[in-house]
Amino acid sequence: MSEQSMVSPARRRGLADEVADRIREAIFTGAYPPGAQLREVELSGVMDVSRGPVREGLRILEREGLVRCAWHRGATVITLSAADVTELHTLRGALEDLAVRHVVDRASDSDLDSLAKTAAAMERADDPHEMVRCDIAFHDAVFAAAGHQRLAEAWDAIRCQVHLFLLTRINVSVEGYLGGIPREHQELVTALRTRDADAALALFAVHRHNAFDILTAGTDEASAPTHR
Repeated sequence: MSEQSMVSPARRRGLADEVADRIREAIFTGAYPPGAQLREVELSGVMDVSRGPVREGLRILEREGLVRCAWHRGATVITLSAADVTELHTLRGALEDLAVRHVVDRASDSDLDSLAKTAAAMERADDPHEMVRCDIAFHDAVFAAAGHQRLAEAWDAIRCQVHLFLLTRINVSVEGYLGGIPREHQELVTALRTRDADAALALFAVHRHNAFDILTAGTDEASAPTHR
């Protein structure tokens, strides 16, 4: 077998990826909330592309856990069930605990300074959706500072779903959100700077539970469709 026949041709990033980027951004800004229908015909018209790239873009988002595609029913933005919320919360906690331990043990002062800058950016967010984006960016920085490639890849695999989790949280309530989230993250940075793993782990757990408790107390999604 020739070397040429052993591998498939390389593909440049295509139109479907661009379509997925634009729809994902619309989901993250709240233009398409959980449960919203994503109609191929409308999307192709708005983005001035054929339905093929739209269909492929929606499949990309389905693999990310943001969209559910059903035969003859089209695509909808995922509505997280109670089971989805719990699974994301516990999986995120397992990954983040490992990341925090690595940050405490290995992160440089420069890494911690970058985390502090990311947290400080939250002070400038004046919209709940922008605050969610800043929140995700902070946790991106935590996983980057951990210096563990496969751990960062595991986080990246659920990152969009955690973003959806936090969007669902603000759909339940935004009371005290814009003021409280920056303060929480400043406390997380301070805990990491102390290099006290137990204290940092405890604060990160409280931070995660704040969102989880609001979601589980404010919504009973037991009857909602799951994304699986």
